[in-house]
Amino acid sequence: MEEAEKKFIAEEEMVNNAFQRLIDTYLSSRHRKKVEIITKAFNFARQAHKGVRRLSGEPYIMHPIAVAQIVCSEIGLGSTSICAALLHDVVEDTDYTVEDISNIFGPKIAQIVDGLTKISGGIFGDKASAQAESFKKLLLTMSDDIRVILIKISDRLHNMRTLGSQPPNKQYKIAGETLYIYAPLANRLGLNKIKEELEDLSFKYEHPEEYQQIIDKLAQTREHRESLFEDFTRPIREALDKMGLNYIIKARIKTPYSIWCKMQNKHIEFEEVYDILAVRIIFEPQKPEDEISDCFRIYVCASRIYKPHPERLRDWLTHPKANGYQALHVTLMSKTGQWIEVQIRSKRMDEIAEQGFAAHWKYKEGGKTTADSEDELEKWLHTIKEILDDPQPNALDFLDAIKLNLYSSEIFVVTPKGEFKTMPTDCTVLDFAFSIHTFLGSHCIGAKVNHKLVPLSHKLHSGDQVEILTSKTQHVQKEWINFATTAKAKGKIQAILRREEREQQKQGEDMLNEFFEKADIEPNSINIDKLCDLHHIKFREELFQAIGCQKVVLGNADLDALRNKPINKSNSWTHLIPFLKKKQPSAKTQKTGQESTGNASAALHIDSKKTLVLNEENIQQFKIAECCHPIPGDDALGYIDSNGQVYIHKRQCPVAARLKTSDGNHILAITWDVHKTLYFPTTIKISGIDNIGVLHDITDILSGQLNINIRKLTISTQDGIFDGEIQLGVHDVEDVRTICNKLKSMQGIEEVTRID
Repeated sequence: MEEAEKKFIAEEEMVNNAFQRLIDTYLSSRHRKKVEIITKAFNFARQAHKGVRRLSGEPYIMHPIAVAQIVCSEIGLGSTSICAALLHDVVEDTDYTVEDISNIFGPKIAQIVDGLTKISGGIFGDKASAQAESFKKLLLTMSDDIRVILIKISDRLHNMRTLGSQPPNKQYKIAGETLYIYAPLANRLGLNKIKEELEDLSFKYEHPEEYQQIIDKLAQTREHRESLFEDFTRPIREALDKMGLNYIIKARIKTPYSIWCKMQNKHIEFEEVYDILAVRIIFEPQKPEDEISDCFRIYVCASRIYKPHPERLRDWLTHPKANGYQALHVTLMSKTGQWIEVQIRSKRMDEIAEQGFAAHWKYKEGGKTTADSEDELEKWLHTIKEILDDPQPNALDFLDAIKLNLYSSEIFVVTPKGEFKTMPTDCTVLDFAFSIHTFLGSHCIGAKVNHKLVPLSHKLHSGDQVEILTSKTQHVQKEWINFATTAKAKGKIQAILRREEREQQKQGEDMLNEFFEKADIEPNSINIDKLCDLHHIKFREELFQAIGCQKVVLGNADLDALRNKPINKSNSWTHLIPFLKKKQPSAKTQKTGQESTGNASAALHIDSKKTLVLNEENIQQFKIAECCHPIPGDDALGYIDSNGQVYIHKRQCPVAARLKTSDGNHILAITWDVHKTLYFPTTIKISGIDNIGVLHDITDILSGQLNINIRKLTISTQDGIFDGEIQLGVHDVEDVRTICNKLKSMQGIEEVTRID
């Protein structure tokens, strides 16, 4: 038998085994058994993708099977979703159309496949981000059928699991999208397990060294954690056995990504992350109606054994999170002097925590009501719909608006009538007003929070009782956008302001036409442009608006300009002065954190598929991003802007995160090859005990011992504690590490961290 034939037989067997595993998983589920249509979809997709291979070399059909397997086993969806998953790339990658799918498999499967199919073109214009465009289509279809987004998340999960076959620049683009949009989406839909895996896989490809270091340290400390878990849970098990409960106790280990985020945010080492271990108690209630009371019984039982932390009781039982999550969290002091979080939930709550709304449907079929969670889902989808109905003109703005709505931390706010409303953490009075009704938000003048008068910008806390105060004379102000934190409030404020601008433009245009008519001057584009030049206004629409809102008052100087006469200075007017402003940075400059510098690197002929090597000879041709100040040794990437200029960002930089998502095709993989010949700016934050001579000791170490050039040093002291920032010139990350370690060794120094 020839080698090619052996390979063909082996691949056929691999495909058949993968599909059989999918069927076995489906048959063991609680769904109605529709094996025939799933087999039909598999055979159709197999034929459609025949001869096509993935970058990894395996037959392409293995990808749809894997996505369908995730949909079935990890999210718990049924035959319609499994078929759509098997067919999700057929329309995009072959000659088959959505109509073909509809004729063969029915309109419902076709509708989901259509929602999953990427599209091209421009709601956002010619330079639109394909990712933002595709994502908008996804969300539009999602509001009709939530299964679209669940399958899309499954598709993204499998792509992340097989990301190793992609070139580095594609890895950064896909990982960036995943972390910026898909992981928060999974979290918002209650898919906690998938959310964590998406985050970890993104972390693995964006910061491989840090990921591996944390994995290694988790392995090294595993034995200690297991011993701590056994000792901590032993007395709890004995007490629960006496209560006669049917339960299991699991150890929940913090994910590598979550550990890394805590290390970054708190500026601490791995050994200082105290909550790596948590304990999860999952029980089966004897009666469904006793579910919540049993959670509190277990809490009382555990808190008799270990002292609870007075400020760390989290009750999501009576008021679940917006994604349906229910549990009781309590933090207990172990016998070893370590705080350990205990999560108490029923088996139903646990399945919902892992599988999200798919598990809600399962329990609804079993007769369990999930109305509250469905209401929350409907509210969220309605908000998404509102954002889509009034899209931002810029792809980045659109993605930001969606991102704002994917909040994960929530508070509960109470209305004057005692109704509980779920709101995102850090929301303001203005956000709350718009969440109730647009009219209430647009006429809001303040609020009474817990019977005390507060302004629009006041931040709300969980448990606050809020009464919104309104006035008919109040109207939306531009500065309100700074008070709003939710996507709904920001979107409504911007929509109202745009509507008012259009009304002012129309009014200004009418006033201008009337001015032309009285002066017997032709209202053509040449004359309008003359007025724009006179008032230093770039666009005609801006001129119309300025006239409409009385910032520009038409007079004799305008007539002189229109009739090509010398302009009489005495005919000027004070109304013009406040309208003339310094040139502001463009929207693109503000969004990307960089300035337009002309076609500086257009001649570099950079191959985006290859890794760009930064060395002493070429680094001057690129721009180091001001938003994050990467230095040699940092995990970094390049971004090619519209002028051909390449900007170097840290991979975890917030600006880079948005660029990876909205403009991923312009991302470059880079590596440093700079050999301690150049200096790069960095800032170090230092704090400690304000001893006599501490400043002298710091400068002696930096300048005297390490020969480091100090560019700027600021220090402030209060109540015996000092805080300072030191701007330095360093060669690379290794220099920073040496400096930090040396300063940390000083007596009285408590914290030394790099802050840019």
